[in-house]
Amino acid sequence: MWVDPSMNLFKLVAVGGTFDELHKGHRTLLLKAFEVGERVLIGLCTDDFAKLLRKNHGIAPYHERLRELRKFLKDHQLLGRAEVFPLEDPYGPTVCSNEIEAIVVSRETEPRAHEINKIRESRGLKPLEILTIEMVPAEDRVPISTTRIYRGEIDREGRLLRTVSPRKL
Repeated sequence: MWVDPSMNLFKLVAVGGTFDELHKGHRTLLLKAFEVGERVLIGLCTDDFAKLLRKNHGIAPYHERLRELRKFLKDHQLLGRAEVFPLEDPYGPTVCSNEIEAIVVSRETEPRAHEINKIRESRGLKPLEILTIEMVPAEDRVPISTTRIYRGEIDREGRLLRTVSPRKL
């Protein structure tokens, strides 16, 4: 899917993540960033930072995640509008750059965006516009996540791979 840069609202938008097992939720988040931004700054968690996130599963090495992310961007003709950088902490340049105008986050990571804006304001910077997307549901209406993919519950598109007992309400 090609995204027309003439329709963008912001010159520079930030988005970040581990982007392990690049799934439909990740792709939705990234495409939203390109939909609203002329250029997109993508922070890709380093291996050391990813370990600090204490995921309950392994994480592919940085170079593999970077290769897959670049392939996605190239396949969607977005590579020329992207700048991917190693993300060493939860904030990256979002807390110090005057150029970044907006940040695209999932509902799950929205609190971090508000934290970023508090830091920006304490430094005399204009707050970022926060654009929040809903978590993308799998077939069973439970959000797609890398953890669920690692557990073998779903594939990267959110299709169920094995019978999962219904959650108690």
